Amino acid sequence: MARKKKHEEHENHERWLVSYADFITLLFAFFVVMYSVSAINEGKYRVLSDSMVAAFRSQNKSIVPVQMGSPMRTPLVPNMDQDQAAPARPGFIPPLNAPVQVGSPVTRGSMSMAQAKLDASRASTMTKMAKELEQALAQLIEKELVNVRRNKFWMEVEIKTSILFPSGSAQIAPTAIATLEKIAVILGSYPNPIHVEGFTDNKAIRTSAYPSNWELSTARAASVVRLFASSGIKPERMAAIGYGEHQAIADNATPEGRNANRRVVLVILADPSARRVHEQEDRKDESAPGDTAPVIDITPNISPITLPAVPPRP
Repeated sequence: MARKKKHEEHENHERWLVSYADFITLLFAFFVVMYSVSAINEGKYRVLSDSMVAAFRSQNKSIVPVQMGSPMRTPLVPNMDQDQAAPARPGFIPPLNAPVQVGSPVTRGSMSMAQAKLDASRASTMTKMAKELEQALAQLIEKELVNVRRNKFWMEVEIKTSILFPSGSAQIAPTAIATLEKIAVILGSYPNPIHVEGFTDNKAIRTSAYPSNWELSTARAASVVRLFASSGIKPERMAAIGYGEHQAIADNATPEGRNANRRVVLVILADPSARRVHEQEDRKDESAPGDTAPVIDITPNISPITLPAVPPRP
């Protein structure tokens, strides 16, 4: 019986395609992962990093024990004053509603005393300065050309411009230089900040030097500041402010009212921020009871962080 001829298997010359396809798949997955990592939002990654650092560096926190049943009470000692504090027992945990004292009473008391001494010193300085100015300007005060007002925060010396400047000019009159120099000598011996404020009436002015009352009021305040600086007051203590015609204290319809509105006010502050804080408090008091301040949401809008998914290896 003849043997069957063994059939030779056909040799597959395309087996390399399987390895090549696997290599291409892995290479594609590698570049997808690299692109996903490089496309992470830097802001979100920083938020995640800070959150993890804060979580790992935070102090250990113990769990508050839960009271089961009625708490055990220490028997009271007869004739014991209730204000006396009983000694703490080992392992004793105070109740949750017990008041917690923050800070040291001695420290708070010393700070209050220091603040009280500082306020008293400022008030004494302002009182002394006001008396000196009132004595030096007594004749002008009697003629109602100068008015001195003060409180615990600042002092105002209001001077009518009729004795300081000619009409429509910011050049100080020669007769007023001696008065301003007398004021400068008194103010120069104190360290308080000084604001020089200029005001005008509503009579329009339109010249090449002063196109409006803004420029005229500011120029007059600056002239007084320049004279004070030449008299020895440090320039960094002073500021020149012009309000023009927009801070009237009298009716501009009459000559007397316009004369009252034309003025220069020297504001001597007890503290650099005292007048600003006091004016803010006044505005709060004048607001209607139903008025409420706008609520500003400062919560950061942080979207969830999604990390790129890594495909499984084939």
